Amino acid sequence: MREVFADLLAVDGVKGVVFFSAAGDLLFEEFPINAASRPPVGRWRALLGTVAGFREAELLFEKGRIYIRAAPEGTLIVATGRIAPGALIRLTCDILMPSLARLKPAKGLRRFFSR
Repeated sequence: MREVFADLLAVDGVKGVVFFSAAGDLLFEEFPINAASRPPVGRWRALLGTVAGFREAELLFEKGRIYIRAAPEGTLIVATGRIAPGALIRLTCDILMPSLARLKPAKGLRRFFSR
């Protein structure tokens, strides 16, 4: 699944990407920069409940931003630094949304073997 999010992770200023299914299951999480300080999954889920009903949201903080994008397949959360190209992040999300529709979460032992 990493190849779907590779372009988004490569955008300058992106600190991490989290993707939850529509049922709320964690399907993907990667924080290549400072992985030790990433929030636990429970905090991301609490955030999902807060923005339920929104198509997209952007939260601004002192040390960064969080961009949240809802789709029928699930919710995408992008953590960025303060200086990150918001328009490029939104465009990249627009481009990868059709790829999310084709993803099927692996069940059982299949999740350990790539195709």
